[in-house]
Amino acid sequence: MRSAARRSALPALIATAALLLAGCAAPSIQPKTPDATAPSPAAVEQVDAAELLAPLGLDGRDARSVIDALEALPVDERPSDLIASIRTEELLLKSADGREASLPMPADVFYTSVAPYVTQTHDCFYHSLTTCRGELSSTPLAVTIIAADGTVIVDETVTTNDNGFAGFWLPRDLESSITITQDGRTVTAPLSTSDEDATCVTTLQLT
Repeated sequence: MRSAARRSALPALIATAALLLAGCAAPSIQPKTPDATAPSPAAVEQVDAAELLAPLGLDGRDARSVIDALEALPVDERPSDLIASIRTEELLLKSADGREASLPMPADVFYTSVAPYVTQTHDCFYHSLTTCRGELSSTPLAVTIIAADGTVIVDETVTTNDNGFAGFWLPRDLESSITITQDGRTVTAPLSTSDEDATCVTTLQLT
């Protein structure tokens, strides 16, 4: 009886583990394709995005509106049974029970979510709105983003969300540098927004 119970619980455990692991996908796993840890294609049910977003009160919204809403949520209010992964061309939604949907990203802008850190970070490429966590939660940052031709794209003080990330809607195909200053520490690094670039930037160490 106990062995049978373990076998019956196994599919649910596997699905839950796959959902968690799919949150921050590095390009070396499977760029621009569903994560290798996601349910097998036979197990995925394609649904309308509204079906997955309705429980959050976000059905009927476009990708930009959904991203802004989820990024701003306190961590303890973010859904634990949904991965919302930001790709360059789509917002990919995956539920723990194998349902999948997507919303097209805006054609003229690119979403980059950055999590500067002092001592602790994680590897990431596609930002997960429901599972990614940065070190500096609710922290003011002075941010400048300057294009290669000298145009100032961003010059403002922002406060990271509860998940430790600050998101920016930037022009596509931008070649720029980002400088972040916080409490006397600073970091400057290249930042670009082509179709091959990351939507999750976790490599900015403040020193």
